[in-house]
Amino acid sequence: MKTRKFAVALATFASAALLAACGNVSTTTTSAAGSSVGDTFKIGYNLELSGAVSSYGQTEEKGANLAVKEINAAGGVDGKQIEVITKDNKSETAEAATVATSLASEGVNIVIGPATSGASAASIPALTSAGIPMITPSGTQTNLVVNDKGEVQPYFFRATFTDGYQGDIMAKYATENLSAKKVVLYYDNSSDYGKGIAEAFKKAYTGEIVSEITFASGDKDFQAALTKLKDQEFDAIIMPGYYNETGTIVKQARGLGIDKPILGSDGFDSPQFTELATAAAASNVYYLSAFVTSASDRAQAFYDAYVKEYNEEPSMFSALAYDSVYMAAEAAKGAANSTEIKDNLVALKNFEGVTGTMSVDAEHNVVKSVYVVGLENGQHTTTDTVSVE
Repeated sequence: MKTRKFAVALATFASAALLAACGNVSTTTTSAAGSSVGDTFKIGYNLELSGAVSSYGQTEEKGANLAVKEINAAGGVDGKQIEVITKDNKSETAEAATVATSLASEGVNIVIGPATSGASAASIPALTSAGIPMITPSGTQTNLVVNDKGEVQPYFFRATFTDGYQGDIMAKYATENLSAKKVVLYYDNSSDYGKGIAEAFKKAYTGEIVSEITFASGDKDFQAALTKLKDQEFDAIIMPGYYNETGTIVKQARGLGIDKPILGSDGFDSPQFTELATAAAASNVYYLSAFVTSASDRAQAFYDAYVKEYNEEPSMFSALAYDSVYMAAEAAKGAANSTEIKDNLVALKNFEGVTGTMSVDAEHNVVKSVYVVGLENGQHTTTDTVSVE
């Protein structure tokens, strides 16, 4: 496996105008002092354990549980063991909100999850009202951190980069690494995730987008759209979306003889992507990820422990959830209640995680590197590290 590094100057996504353009997150008001830390440190899981994106939630649960096991074995947090309350949001936005309310009523000190942006947005009001912080391992929607008044959501945090960040990176990578002067933009138009990355890509990309086409969650047949692309001139396909559809698109594209590079978002990062695409078709494919084993000794140690625990390889999502629990445990040190945990998260700097060294910025986003993974025959063959200048 080859590992390469290059630096990219990233656009700043702090302006209220840009955030507003991506949609609004409901205003919430804190009306509770938060839950007290008792004899145990209570972590609630609000995860997609069944339903359309259960692959994300299930692997995140495994990563989070491994972190809890390690922390408890090492003596816990301030001598207190971590107690986990797990609930399945069924990959449904409304259910995620219900789960958030339920976890708050059970007195958790912090919530890990949901995995997706829509479910995360739905969970914010109940937890903010209860004064309980949440860390989404993988909710990437850019404007989750800001409400409809332009205020930072005080109890929302994430362990991953944003959609806007991804779109900018993909534009740079397409230009500088794939030498793509003309691209096809083929994205999921049924999710804020796909649309957000696509919009950011269009703003950042300086080449020509020769065709812009969309798909929707649940689609299975992409032959008609791909057939129209076959005779067009382009250098790469840019594909923001989740593995459920993108794996099938890649398989059908290669089956039609379309062999151009395909650059995807972090939604590709699931073992099921290659299963859907087939190993033979998953070549000349690149996607963004927050985790690669070769990044550090800590990442390798996590990989080894995960394989030993579950007899399978971890994904980016399991690594992000693992880091989320360690972030929560770090923030819980010396904290008497959940509002103090929130304050400690705000101040978190240079935290060494398996997905990189991260600091929480003024908008509760983490500043960290991004990896671009290259696949040949379904195997991870190259890694480019994208760092912030």
